[in-house]
Amino acid sequence: MDSEFLIIGGGVAGLTTAIALQSIDRDFRLFEQSQLLQGIGAGFGLAANAMQALEILGLKEGIEQLGYYIDNYNIRSSNGTILFSPDTKRLSKQYSQKNFAIHRADLHSHLLSQIRTENIVLGKRANRLEQDEQSVRVFFEDGSTHTTKYLIIADGVKSLLRQQLVPSSVPRYSGYTCWRATIDNSSIKLNQGFESWGSAGRFGVTPLVDNRIYWYACVNGEPNSPIFKSTTANDLKKRFQHYHAPISTILESTRDEDLIWSDIIDIKPLEHLAYHNILIIGDAGHATTPNMGQGACQALEDVAVLIDELQQNKTTIEAFRSFEKRRLARTRYITDTSRQIGHVAQWDNPLLIALRNALARIAPNRIKQRSLSKLLSRDFMQIKTP
Repeated sequence: MDSEFLIIGGGVAGLTTAIALQSIDRDFRLFEQSQLLQGIGAGFGLAANAMQALEILGLKEGIEQLGYYIDNYNIRSSNGTILFSPDTKRLSKQYSQKNFAIHRADLHSHLLSQIRTENIVLGKRANRLEQDEQSVRVFFEDGSTHTTKYLIIADGVKSLLRQQLVPSSVPRYSGYTCWRATIDNSSIKLNQGFESWGSAGRFGVTPLVDNRIYWYACVNGEPNSPIFKSTTANDLKKRFQHYHAPISTILESTRDEDLIWSDIIDIKPLEHLAYHNILIIGDAGHATTPNMGQGACQALEDVAVLIDELQQNKTTIEAFRSFEKRRLARTRYITDTSRQIGHVAQWDNPLLIALRNALARIAPNRIKQRSLSKLLSRDFMQIKTP
C-alpha cells in the first residue's frame, strides 16, 4: 500500500482536500497531471457559503486577504437596464460571511503553500484504475502505478477515472463558448461587477484585488469551433460594440495574449458520488455551468462535509457513503438550475429577449430570487444523512 489516501487532481477540490487531510494527520499523496501547478483561468466568485467552508477548514483568514469584497452584483440588459439584482446580502446573512471575487492563480498559490511538498507529485496523468475490496490501484500514462486504500477523484469535468466508473458521464456541451481575461483596472476604475444579457451573448465583469478586472464573454455556437479558437479581442469588441459602457473600453484594454477560451461544459448529475473506497468530488463529481457562480463554492463545501464525516466515529467507507447522502441532492439542484439559467441567459432571438427583459422588470422579487432562495434554504453543513 503506497498511501492511505490518494487524491487525483490539483485544482481547488484536490488542494483543499490535501490541506484538510493534512490537518487531521491522515496519510495522503496528491497526483496532478500538469508539470506546473497553477490556477488555469481567470477569476471566479467565492460566495458566502464558500467562505463558510473555508472557515470550517481553517483557511478563511488567508484567502479573504486575496479576494475582492462584493456587496452587490446586477444582471443587466445590453443597454444597461437592471433586470435582476441577486440578493448576495441574504447569502451573506445566511452564513454570516461576505462574498468575494478572487483570481484563480492567487487562490491556487495560497493553497499550494499550505501543503507539504513531499506529498505532491506533478506530471502524473491518471488514465485507469482497478478496484477491489481493500484497495484501489491507479495507472498513469507514464506506466507507473500507485496503490491506495482510499481514492479521491478530483481531477475535474474531463476526469478519465470518473468516466471509467460511470461510462455515461462524458462532458456535455452547454451550447455556448466563453472567453475570459484579467486586465488592469487603473484607467477603467471599475468598482462594481455586473453581467449583461443581449443578442450578441453575455458579458460579465468583476473587480479583483491589486487593481485588476476579470471579465468573461459567453457566445452561442458549435463546440470546438475553429472560428472561436482564432477570435481576437478586437473581434469581441465588434461583437459587443452596442453593449453599454464600459464593455467596449474593457475589450479595448485587452490584449489577444490575455484571452483564455474554452467551451462551457458540465456533466449530467451522477447517481452516486461514493463507490465503496472511491469518492468523486468537485467538478469531477458534479461539474456545473458557471451561471450560479457555484462551481468552486461546491468543491469547497464538498471538502468541509468530507472532513466533518471523517472526524466522526465511523469508517472511511461509511464516511464516503454519508458524504454522498449529504451532497448529492444539493449538487444535482445546482447543476440542473445553472444549466436552465444559462439557456435563458443565452437567448439570441430578439423577440424572446424583449419578452424576457419585460418579464424581468415586472416580476416580483421573490420570483427573481427563486433559484438563490433554494440554495439558501439550508446551511450545507446542517444537511445530515437520512
